Amino acid sequence: MKPLWGSIAGGFIIVMMIAFIGIWVWAWLPHHKRTHNDLARLPMEDGDVAAAATEDRP
Repeated sequence: MKPLWGSIAGGFIIVMMIAFIGIWVWAWLPHHKRTHNDLARLPMEDGDVAAAATEDRP
């Protein structure tokens, strides 16, 4: 049973590594840059403006 368990665990780790790298690459695609910039500026905005912006979102 131990050799089988090691193969299953190794396969699971490989799948999780591929998923992590895929999500990381997806998050850093160029078309996400505007969203990242908007979220980065959010703490610097005035509270009233930030509250109004969150009310408009679904």
